[in-house]
Amino acid sequence: MRDYLDMDVASSESMVLPLNEVSETERMTRQDRKIFRRKAARGQGNVTMSMNAPVRNLPASLPAPWDRLHRVKPGLLDINGGPAALVSLFREDPAARAFDLLRTRLMQTLRARGWSRVAIAAPTSGCGATFTAVNLALSLARVPETRTVLMDMNRRNPGVANALGLQGVGDMEGFLRGDVATGDHLVRCSEGLALGLADGPDRNAAETLHDPRCAHALDEMMLSLNPDVVLYDLPPILSFDDAAAFLPQVDALLLVADGTKTTAAQIRSCEDLLGDQGELLGVVLNQARNSH
Repeated sequence: MRDYLDMDVASSESMVLPLNEVSETERMTRQDRKIFRRKAARGQGNVTMSMNAPVRNLPASLPAPWDRLHRVKPGLLDINGGPAALVSLFREDPAARAFDLLRTRLMQTLRARGWSRVAIAAPTSGCGATFTAVNLALSLARVPETRTVLMDMNRRNPGVANALGLQGVGDMEGFLRGDVATGDHLVRCSEGLALGLADGPDRNAAETLHDPRCAHALDEMMLSLNPDVVLYDLPPILSFDDAAAFLPQVDALLLVADGTKTTAAQIRSCEDLLGDQGELLGVVLNQARNSH
């Protein structure tokens, strides 16, 4: 089994996320190369990818696409209420500090490898993947001069909007089909955090993720908004083939396990499914204290 990060969000105990040495060549993001190849295949080979010339550098008279996103205000939940308590809102809570530590480890690894797209998923339902994605996104959004996008790609049971107290916002299905533009779909809930939300489940979730229009829409979102980190909340890996269909769109996967029910065999099965399609960043172990 690969090295993994063990984070107990109840006690904030954690191990260091592996950070390997990389060459200068490896620092070029693999996702940039994927986007370029797909654009070339669509007859847009004259498009150049440069991390040194970001989309955000527009004339002051014309707001950048990020700044033009519609602003929304999340419904702040108290720490004991709501479907998924936003622990990142309570800075002194041990769980909030655990997410800040996870944020730092994650950013160090992404910067070292030139990555930006991270899938967050669990082996089975109920492990806390959405809880982890939302709180990690909120923690990342507090980093100055950093742009984070959280996309609710759990088309079976979308939960990001509910966790943030936002209702009736977002047409993820239309966006992924290419019918809704990035600026009309994504919303911003803070200076550093944008959201791609879903207003309901998609009965053809896996087929939607296999559709080339999905990759095109996500590529265009990256090119338009130029985020530093994009988190994709995915459905359970072992329950559906959605995650396997979506893995080519990301640089790495962060696996969320439940210390009270997730087995080592399930984690190994997820690693096998990941195969050569992407990298496993680590395993966030929820409820670790209760498992001892």
